[in-house]
Amino acid sequence: MTLQDAPPPARPVIRQLDEAAINRIAAGEVVERPASAVKELVENALDAGARRIEVTIAAGGKRLIRVKDDGCGMTPDELPLALARHATSKIDGSDLLAIHSFGFRGEALASLGAVGRLTLTSRAHGFEAAAIRVEGGRLGPVTPAALERGTVVELRDLFHATPARLKFMRTDRAEGQALAEALRRLAMAEPHVAFVLRDATEGRDREIFRVDAETGDPVAALGHRLAAILGREFHDNALPIDGTREGLHLTGFAALPTYSRGAGVSQHVFVNGRPVTDRQLTGALRAAYMDFLSRDRFPAAALFVECDPHLVDVNVHPAKSEVRFRDAQAVRGLIVSTIRAALSGAGHRASTTLAQETLGMMRPGPAVERAGDAGGLIDEEDRPERSGRGGAPARIYQMDRPSMRAVQVARTGQAPLAPGFGESSFGFETAPPARLPGTEAPSARVEPEEAPGDESLPLGAARAQLHGNWIVAQTETGMVLVDQHAAHERLVYERLKRQMAETGVAAQALLVPEIVDLGAGAGRLLEAAEELSKLGLTIESFGSGTVAVRETPAILGRIDAGALLRDILDELEDLDASTALPARLDAILSRVACHGSVRSGRRMRAEEMNALLREMEATPGSGQCNHGRPTYVELQLSDIEKLFGRR
Repeated sequence: MTLQDAPPPARPVIRQLDEAAINRIAAGEVVERPASAVKELVENALDAGARRIEVTIAAGGKRLIRVKDDGCGMTPDELPLALARHATSKIDGSDLLAIHSFGFRGEALASLGAVGRLTLTSRAHGFEAAAIRVEGGRLGPVTPAALERGTVVELRDLFHATPARLKFMRTDRAEGQALAEALRRLAMAEPHVAFVLRDATEGRDREIFRVDAETGDPVAALGHRLAAILGREFHDNALPIDGTREGLHLTGFAALPTYSRGAGVSQHVFVNGRPVTDRQLTGALRAAYMDFLSRDRFPAAALFVECDPHLVDVNVHPAKSEVRFRDAQAVRGLIVSTIRAALSGAGHRASTTLAQETLGMMRPGPAVERAGDAGGLIDEEDRPERSGRGGAPARIYQMDRPSMRAVQVARTGQAPLAPGFGESSFGFETAPPARLPGTEAPSARVEPEEAPGDESLPLGAARAQLHGNWIVAQTETGMVLVDQHAAHERLVYERLKRQMAETGVAAQALLVPEIVDLGAGAGRLLEAAEELSKLGLTIESFGSGTVAVRETPAILGRIDAGALLRDILDELEDLDASTALPARLDAILSRVACHGSVRSGRRMRAEEMNALLREMEATPGSGQCNHGRPTYVELQLSDIEKLFGRR
């Protein structure tokens, strides 16, 4: 039989799906896991004006999710309508951009009722309480109920109507953690609302999470709520953010660069109170810290963007976790400029956690020695590959803790050899302490107290220099230990940046223009040609899909123009903005600053050390070097006294 003789394929028939199948499909988009169900139900409670929300779960939310609120409630006649698809009280359908609430599609309750056993109990002011039950999409009758006020939504056996979905669920513990994280993110944006999360697995009633409603002005309330959720250390090391541009208002808190993390888990962004995971917004946050952190460190921040609902489309993702702004560049510019202004205003300030980390290094700790791993000088628990994994929280700033062997090596190498020190009080001489090969006598210089008034300044007055690299300064309340090379490197870097900003980026003309084939992306890159020319990169069209590079930044020397253009184009297409060229320019300036700064080992006079301290106090961002490491550590007298057992 030939192909011509083969029967035609069966023609598919278009049919209308039944209501149950439609609801189950919709549930697959809206409810991915128990955390998604809690998010939808808690958002409904917030839209109802609730001031206290209690969530109870069992088996990570797979067996039970109960959300109780004290909101406005619903009347008995409204209960069946609340469980119908596309029935909502939050919009009238005339303007789909005028959205002032979390929910607006009217799909959540209907979707949950299609895949689980859902009971809805509610009472509105002036009405009797009533309840309705739906199982697998089948609606039951409205019955009287007992409830003082608000609404209780109880969802049991999630996905029992679609058992295949259960195979893709993670463990109860993992689902419970994701559920708790979703509730915490919602709680960040609503500081005046109390939230409680309980685990009722196997009949127990264990409280997992609780935050009480905050009072006072919005900024203080938000700060207290973030301290309760993200930790007091975040609050103590975060800067308040407040900026406005073109109808956009940015508020929140951004942490100091020295409070950076090893992953982006501490980056929280909200748009009109809605938690979102938008790459453009998190990309703008990283761009704001680009000059302060290395690429493997992530800033910690909680940012809140408020704007007219017509300026942002929240209906671009089934779970409403992504948004699209009418002017994305304005939002990016607002985030970058506002955070950088706040960081500049912080001056030389560094994270307070550095002092605790330093004191922790001095206290005895368990050590694990392994042959071949730096001679056993680093604890197993602090190895980079283990930090932040295996359930242990990542350190705020990674510093290697010396093992006991390292401590012994250090003590032996720094043992004093003063005359008579080796003589015993018993009248006989003891052998001088053995010195390891290659070690030298300790190097330290003590400066006279010529300027006692300097102790009242933030970084105090220089009192000594240790090992040609560490400046010890005395303040009114403690001491400051400064890394002279890292500190001066940052000062030189900031000076070079100011010079480049004043004089511009010098460009070098290529004898033979470099032709780069970018295909369809050439047009997008040429749109940014004017901005790139200000940075010393001159490009022009050279036919369809091709760009000619005429000039490159002189400070970069010989470069692969094609690779640079492709990097810029990738960022433009991904984030609608590019930091590739500015990052390369800053990297060159950083390298120049490193070679032009005070070298380790150079002995400095007292006036030089004090001049360095004063310039650090006057220079924004001097609390960390160009690589994001701290330039100084401040220890309070109370901390030092605790270290020596005086407190």
